[in-house]
Amino acid sequence: MRSYKETHPWIDFSPDLRMLDSRAWIYLGEAASKIEHIAGIPLYPEESERLHAVYLAKGVLATTAIEGNTLTEDEVKRHLEGKLDLPPSRQYLGQEIDNIVDACNRIGEAIINGPSDPISLEEICAYNRFVLENLPQDEDISPGKLREHSVTVGRYRAVPPQDCEHLLNKFCQWLNEVKASFPEGFERHYAILIAIAAHLYFVWIHPFGDGNGRTARLIEFRYLLEAGFPTPAAHLLSNFYNQTRSEYYRQLDKASRSHGDISNFIFYAVQGLVDQLREQLSLIRKWQINTTWQNYVFEEFGGNLSDAQARRRRLVLDLSGIEENSGWIRTSKIRNLSPKLAQKYAGKTQKALTRDLNAVEEMGLIKRDKRKRWVKANKQVILAFLPARVSEDPERDRLK
Repeated sequence: MRSYKETHPWIDFSPDLRMLDSRAWIYLGEAASKIEHIAGIPLYPEESERLHAVYLAKGVLATTAIEGNTLTEDEVKRHLEGKLDLPPSRQYLGQEIDNIVDACNRIGEAIINGPSDPISLEEICAYNRFVLENLPQDEDISPGKLREHSVTVGRYRAVPPQDCEHLLNKFCQWLNEVKASFPEGFERHYAILIAIAAHLYFVWIHPFGDGNGRTARLIEFRYLLEAGFPTPAAHLLSNFYNQTRSEYYRQLDKASRSHGDISNFIFYAVQGLVDQLREQLSLIRKWQINTTWQNYVFEEFGGNLSDAQARRRRLVLDLSGIEENSGWIRTSKIRNLSPKLAQKYAGKTQKALTRDLNAVEEMGLIKRDKRKRWVKANKQVILAFLPARVSEDPERDRLK
């Protein structure tokens, strides 16, 4: 009999989904729905690139930060843009980032050019090589090679080294078989479940000398992409694990001590995934509102503008970019909103600004308080299908 059957009998690749909290199924439904929405939203190329850049930086940082990478999100962004000059003592941190980016690109290209091949032991070993490439390692660690020594992570002792290959082959067989058995119409729901369960089973096996957490998250990333996740959304689970790092380790420890009950870890992960999807969808929606609003403003002014009309259009567009204080700004500060606006009002009197504000207010493009001291862009006019709200109180907004 194999040693792991005595030490880790719960690693049998037969998770009991009946143990899942009913709220987990509700979250799964919401996650599947939100993924469909995000995948179907058209964005301008600039916005699409920005979305990918933001969440690539978050995702690769999260994947490496959990393992100790100390770069900040801003440093990761600058590194990905080729603008970060790391000293020799910290260059390995940049290499860790590059390795994850390269691995994600390889996985993404394989799926885009799909259908992807069934997952195999060789593929998983390749993931680990990608993760550890060109990084300094201890003598007993070989990138892409299964460990030959015992490993303890915190209070958890991983499976005996002689069982790693056997269990990884069973792991791959389970993933390939279960993928073919998803209930029709619920493929995305079950793909999310299996991606999370695969993460947990892989961490339990802990087959490599180093890079197991990063390899687990790459496997999870692969299955989320296969489930139809757009690339920015496929990084969200890694980002959530990093944001809740202490709870992530607590849930891993709790799952290992529960001897096979993965329901709490799945609930933790799915709840976090939904929170991340809500945040991402909110950002996309904000960009869409801004784009629609700018188009609306241009249409309201039309073409062949006089100097005064061009100045007023610039005024409305600059007011549209204010985010703090619920979009309200003191009238006295408007001239300095941007260099372009300051240039247009150079040499103009306060009466000219007042006339402009009166004109764009009459067009319905701005809102002002009763004393005309505060102003904001009236984006509400394009939100025709949102639920009605209690009218805003500018006095309250100003006090924030």
